[in-house]
Amino acid sequence: MMKEVIAFKNTKCECGHQNPVGTVLCEACGRPLEEQDRESNEVLEMRYDGMARRSQRANPNFIDRIWNFFSSVKIAVYMIILTLLGSMLGTIFPQENTFLNIDPSTYYKETYGTPGWIYYKLGLSHTYESWWFVLLLVMIGASLVICSLDRVLPLYKALTKQRILKHKQFLTRQRVVYQGPVELESKEWVEQASVHIKKRGYRVHTLDNALLAEKYRFSRWGPYVIHIGLIIFLLAVLARGLPGLHMDQHVAFPEGEIKHIPNTSYYLKNEKFTVEYYSEQDLPKEFQGKNKVLPKLFKTEATLYECTANCNDPSKQPTLKAVDHHNIEVNDPMDYKGLKAYQFDYDLTPVLRSVKPSLVDKKTGKDYGTFQLKIKDPERNYKVGPYSLELKEKYNDFGLDENGQPVTKTPNPNAPAFLFLIKGPNLPAEGVHYFYFPKQIDKERFQQDAINTKMNGGSVPLELDVKGMGNVDLSMSTTYLNIRVDKAMPFVWVGAAIVMLGLILGFYWQHRRIWLRIDDGNLTLGAHTNKNWFGIRREIAAILRKMNLEVDEKSLDNGGNHS
Repeated sequence: MMKEVIAFKNTKCECGHQNPVGTVLCEACGRPLEEQDRESNEVLEMRYDGMARRSQRANPNFIDRIWNFFSSVKIAVYMIILTLLGSMLGTIFPQENTFLNIDPSTYYKETYGTPGWIYYKLGLSHTYESWWFVLLLVMIGASLVICSLDRVLPLYKALTKQRILKHKQFLTRQRVVYQGPVELESKEWVEQASVHIKKRGYRVHTLDNALLAEKYRFSRWGPYVIHIGLIIFLLAVLARGLPGLHMDQHVAFPEGEIKHIPNTSYYLKNEKFTVEYYSEQDLPKEFQGKNKVLPKLFKTEATLYECTANCNDPSKQPTLKAVDHHNIEVNDPMDYKGLKAYQFDYDLTPVLRSVKPSLVDKKTGKDYGTFQLKIKDPERNYKVGPYSLELKEKYNDFGLDENGQPVTKTPNPNAPAFLFLIKGPNLPAEGVHYFYFPKQIDKERFQQDAINTKMNGGSVPLELDVKGMGNVDLSMSTTYLNIRVDKAMPFVWVGAAIVMLGLILGFYWQHRRIWLRIDDGNLTLGAHTNKNWFGIRREIAAILRKMNLEVDEKSLDNGGNHS
């Protein structure tokens, strides 16, 4: 019942102006509306000039309650603290996206023990991509928007609809106050005073015996300009989670290969990788005599290609156009239209790219010919002498499951295997199945023969054999590049620049206002600023001295009480 009484109380001022519910000072004359406030002699609360805000509505509905929650500065501070605590938790152990070729499900426990396992299970290993962290950022953004709207609209209304003649109590309860007699007629004194006030950079408005002077109003918008910048900043940060706007991946590029950059239309070729090492004499003193090998320089001669046709058709070869060439070194990345490739790491382990196996008769040793088998993109059919080979399956990292069936353990070509169907003379009409392991080590050769015998119910009279290293194409090194795309980053900088603009507006200028009125030869002056009270008292004292009124600056300080 009390809320309903408040909702319908009379907010009409004695000057005749009807004020919205929640208004503290009359929008027209500035007189306090609450009776207990009128009886006080404390300095007036000039926030938004006493204008009503939406968050002060009586009998709020569901939407109003949500608005009130997000418009609360206290709630905003709590959310910022929670976000900072979450950010701190994300720095206890390294985040998953900082690793290359590791399994996080085992890494954290093996490296950091039980605390690392708990850290991973709680999802803190990817804190900054987690739903709760993103939700906190969204809530902070919503709070910034609603806080701004809740306050900027009353402030705009208060500053654009200022009345020149203010109630005497409004003037005497400002922090800077002067009262005293004047010798000239009211209108003449106001006109002369306005000349001196204008020389101080104020915009002056007069009405008979009253005056309103104001300068640097734009500084009041500084905090809201900061809010706009922060909102743009947060939106840009959140946009980095959208597909195509942000990428930060480590990609392996074997020497001599053209490889597609994931989630882009670009391909990159590692033309040549070079690494130089420190000599024993050039090593830092702490490493000399310890048989340490330290790289002095490693770089990748890279060519960037853009796909122009057949980009999304896996059955066709893409048409590529070279668009950039750069020698990528540490701190000297390739940079093309927002795509950056940084030198990150390297591996000098040879990588098999293709082989030219011979089809040989096991009994006679007859060689029927060779064919080129690419490890990455093999063809489906091959013709070798009188025999045809059809590729049925490919396994990048060959293994057997619990039922003894062939599977690919990982997507990496660690132990490639190919299943062919061979047809031709002296073979069954349906052909024979043949597993081929390009990496011919003893274990794999034994595994290969055993699998082929089992699959065909007996030994296969043919075999694939690579005769010499001249038929093997190896990539002697692999470079790891950190590929980054951040299309949202320009907006991050725009938001930061707007924040700086708001800080400059708010710190280097102060919104100053002076009101005065003359009643029966007595001057009443009140002034307000959002900061630097010493400066405005000094200005007013100088103006009054120009009007032949000897005033001490300290006497202008109302100090919170006025008798």
